[in-house]
Amino acid sequence: MKKDTIKIPELFFDEKGELVIIASDSSSKNDFDFFIGKSNIINEKLKKRLCNCAEWIEFPSTQEMYPILHGIGNIDNFLATFDGEPFEGMTVRLFNPLTKLWSIYWSDSNTGVLDKPVVGSFENKVGHFFSKDIYENKEVHQVFRWDARDENNPVWSQAMSDDKGKTWEWNWYMFMTKVK
Repeated sequence: MKKDTIKIPELFFDEKGELVIIASDSSSKNDFDFFIGKSNIINEKLKKRLCNCAEWIEFPSTQEMYPILHGIGNIDNFLATFDGEPFEGMTVRLFNPLTKLWSIYWSDSNTGVLDKPVVGSFENKVGHFFSKDIYENKEVHQVFRWDARDENNPVWSQAMSDDKGKTWEWNWYMFMTKVK
């Protein structure tokens, strides 16, 4: 599968060191409309994160997304099997019409907890969504990228940085094919 080389936007921090996220001028509540419906997915996930691991695990999954809240939000269900066990994930995406930013929340059948959101927007059919988090007792920044330049075959990917965005490690790619 082709892994794109789109540059991750530079991170900006306020005087307190908090991440500052500003929406693109074109950000809208319709940014995720390409994702409505069902998709078959080939996942490529790094076996271990932030330790120079080069081993990737590939597995299939399915996903179905539908709009909510008169179009300012959407929900999807992610279904896969890990180590012979069924796995279900859920994403809630909410668009704030005042800030023009999307907040993306994740939960799954392993944790039952709604994670902190990644926040961002789309520009030219590519969305970048950021958060500050803790991973294995280390402060990290993470980015979710949605590449919808081919709306029938969108790509979601995730990267982490443990140096405030100077370098990034991609750790998961989802290559989707829309089900007609």
